[in-house]
Amino acid sequence: MLPVLKKAGVVDAGGKGILTIFEGMLSVFRDGIVVEYVEAPDEAGGDTSEEFFRSAAAEFDAVINFTYCTEVIVGRDPGIETDPNELRLYLETVGDSIVMVADEEIIKVHVHTEQPGDVLQKALEYGELLTVKVENMKKQHENAKIENEKMKANAEKKEEHTFAAPVDDYGFVAVAAGEGLANLFNELGCLNVVSGGQSMNPSTEDIYAAVMATPAKKVFVLPNNKNIIMAAEQTRTLAGDREVIVVPTRTIPQGLSAMLVFDPDVEAEVNVENMMNAARNVSTGQVTFAARDSEFGSMKIKEGDIIGLRNGKLTVTSSSPNKALLKLAKNMIDKEMSFVTLIAGEDVSDEDAAAAVEMLEEKFDDQVDITYIRGDQPIYYYIISVE
Repeated sequence: MLPVLKKAGVVDAGGKGILTIFEGMLSVFRDGIVVEYVEAPDEAGGDTSEEFFRSAAAEFDAVINFTYCTEVIVGRDPGIETDPNELRLYLETVGDSIVMVADEEIIKVHVHTEQPGDVLQKALEYGELLTVKVENMKKQHENAKIENEKMKANAEKKEEHTFAAPVDDYGFVAVAAGEGLANLFNELGCLNVVSGGQSMNPSTEDIYAAVMATPAKKVFVLPNNKNIIMAAEQTRTLAGDREVIVVPTRTIPQGLSAMLVFDPDVEAEVNVENMMNAARNVSTGQVTFAARDSEFGSMKIKEGDIIGLRNGKLTVTSSSPNKALLKLAKNMIDKEMSFVTLIAGEDVSDEDAAAAVEMLEEKFDDQVDITYIRGDQPIYYYIISVE
């Protein structure tokens, strides 16, 4: 009902909810009538169908390009002046899904590769190895297929997180949509990833269940969306036997950067500050489509138009996702930027994603290092992280 929302063609769902509650109260006070609850029909259908499980099984059968998920933290030797960017360039020759962050003291690396030993050997050129983790993703893939069969057998049961006693010092819960993004957060240390994001916000109950399934005394929650922060905050008073620490990340790239700077050897408050500093250094771009006709400032948008958002603000429009991506990248990348991460969504074919990477490399390869990740997120054709 607000003019600005009417112009944008949207409804404030929270405001509409409050209005509905007040109308129900008024009905009781004025007329003595309790408004009867009528359950809305499930127009979308259930996720327990045979088709859903066939689709899930097909996703599990996707090709794994590299076997080993390799993570390493390097304590930098002050006597070594080699630019860490050279390490990133090397990683691009031996693997994919590269996420790297460096400061004056450490370098954190995440990469999928066939040569984990070569990665570790190269990392030693920059200092000593503080932590190393190598996991066989093909074995994980086989286990996932087994779990998928179990899920099919229990299709009629509601999925529930299993309670875990708080034994570890730290644990993590992240919110993300898309198998690729969920897997990436798992690899970075998030034991439980809650499915959700734009237009599919998880409830406080969903986040609370994930928190209670995380076996840690202090559980860091990364909402990765501004609309989920409040729901995450409400879990703090519910989890009596563990402390919930919400790191108010607003985008997926912010969440990934925050995870990479976590240091188990410093206090939680210091970690939150460091994680948010890392998040603030990331600029996020999103390529999606207009769900309805609307107006934003001087820009008139038609339903179905391809649009590009920079840090949540409408910035470009175009006729295709790849063209919008290039326009958005030109708007976001300047001479001060060093790293670009491109995350492809579920509606982007491998061919279009490869063309997008090639397009960005042709335009910006001499300015920034470009990393590609298959995120399979809904809603957004591409998410681009610039830092």
